[in-house]
Amino acid sequence: MYYLRRITFVFALLFSISFLAWFLPRYLNPNPPDPAKQREDKRWISSSPYWFDRQACRWLSLCGVHHLSWDPAALLPFRNDTDAGDLRLELRSLYTEDDRHNGWESVSRKQRGPEDGKADKKTLKEIPDYVLKYAPLVHLYSGENFWPADIAEHIQHMTPFLEREALNRSLLLSDLHQLNKEDGMVYLTSNDDVEKRPEWLHSHVAIPEPWNDDGDDGSDGNDGEDLPTEDPDRMRYPTEGTTWFDVSRDHPVYRISDPRRLSPHIVTPSARTGNFHLRRRDQKPMPDTPTHKPNQEGYSKAPAVLVLVDKGSGIVDAFWFFFYSYNLGQTVLSIRFGNHVGDWEHCMMRFENGVPRGIFFSEHEGGQAYTYHAVEKRGDRPVIYSAVGSHAMYAQAGEHPYVLPFKMLKDVTDKGPLWDPAKNAYTYWYDYAQDLDEDLDDDLDDKVDVASGHRKENPASLVPTAENPDAPTSWFHYAGPWGDKLYSLADIRQWRLFAQYHYVSGPLGPKFKRLDREKLCITNRCRILNNLKPGQTWYG
Repeated sequence: MYYLRRITFVFALLFSISFLAWFLPRYLNPNPPDPAKQREDKRWISSSPYWFDRQACRWLSLCGVHHLSWDPAALLPFRNDTDAGDLRLELRSLYTEDDRHNGWESVSRKQRGPEDGKADKKTLKEIPDYVLKYAPLVHLYSGENFWPADIAEHIQHMTPFLEREALNRSLLLSDLHQLNKEDGMVYLTSNDDVEKRPEWLHSHVAIPEPWNDDGDDGSDGNDGEDLPTEDPDRMRYPTEGTTWFDVSRDHPVYRISDPRRLSPHIVTPSARTGNFHLRRRDQKPMPDTPTHKPNQEGYSKAPAVLVLVDKGSGIVDAFWFFFYSYNLGQTVLSIRFGNHVGDWEHCMMRFENGVPRGIFFSEHEGGQAYTYHAVEKRGDRPVIYSAVGSHAMYAQAGEHPYVLPFKMLKDVTDKGPLWDPAKNAYTYWYDYAQDLDEDLDDDLDDKVDVASGHRKENPASLVPTAENPDAPTSWFHYAGPWGDKLYSLADIRQWRLFAQYHYVSGPLGPKFKRLDREKLCITNRCRILNNLKPGQTWYG
């Protein structure tokens, strides 16, 4: 009987482990992999040189356990105190004007005569004033280690790889889409071992003074519970409902009520009110080690990207993209998952006839949508909270658990340095209809099938706004990841436990974030919240 109990216990333990190995991957990723991904996964498992590792990975979903190690955000503590000013001066003195990187200004520009300038003014559209008037503000986390980065600086530290083979070519924002001509997926791969934490990953040299929160983040002092005001000159909301939340050029807006009762206070598409101006980035060359952490006024040397999309029927979507050179994953039981090189985050504001109606916050593979009046604001501008490490975007400060129960996996936000992306942004208009003939399939896993030979040589779907007529556009059409490919199981930096990787592949760029979406969300499932409640989490 004694041995029978022991044998029963061993079988029960093995059964429990097998059940967890079967259940957890399906719970964490409910979408079953297609045959191509299954074949890729078999090759990934086979890359391990150890037989026991391969078997544990196949049968127990425990891959690279012998690689488990401490993965700190920074190798050395970085003191956010009064010594930071001395450090900034010391780092600044290491570079001369001749050694500095030119950033966006490295793009070659043709010489233009007076008539060319007049033609540009006629052909390039300006940014509607309401887009800048209601531009979002971003609270970065006070203890962040990986700050906003300039994509021009980022690619200087990358080498394009066709699968595992390096391509011998330089990278410029003005010709990046030429990589699409290669026969296969091209990855921008770091020249440095990211676990050694090179300085360009952090981008934290210019540390600002701490943000002083005096309680005025909400425009009416209620900390984000802003409700529509009765003053039509301030908010000017349409008083009658429309289908603004589900619209495209082929699916126009429908009015839900009698159009004869339309409020006279709706702003027309041509209305350009206010004196909010986009301030161009400093034209001085940038140092090799970027200093992109925002200063007290919210200005950052790392430009954001604004992409405007006209959906017709008076609907304009304003996509604000924020780039970081590194995404530090979160930890579960002190084990880190989800690191990747390159990180694109975004929010999208939808305007109807110049009136802000809704806003979407990207959060990992999903996100959350809100009506405009529901979110916290400073004046008229929505406030976003960026999570530490992952840079996922939330509407509130605090803890944001997701996927796992008992808050085992969570993002954390607070009222750290306030970033004003409108003070330094490169701005474009995008016509998604011009890309419909491209053989391009994008999905929510940041994967894309590139049909070689079916690319336009000079894509014209993206054009700069009149405010920055020389901004490069080629980078937008690059159809590969902005960071390293998924590390193999043979790589000592890699592990996978229950289908969750330590390192994943870098993300695709803004073009593949469903800019043509009809609904506010990036997914087909879209629930728009009308208020903020503690504990609300994202969904994919």
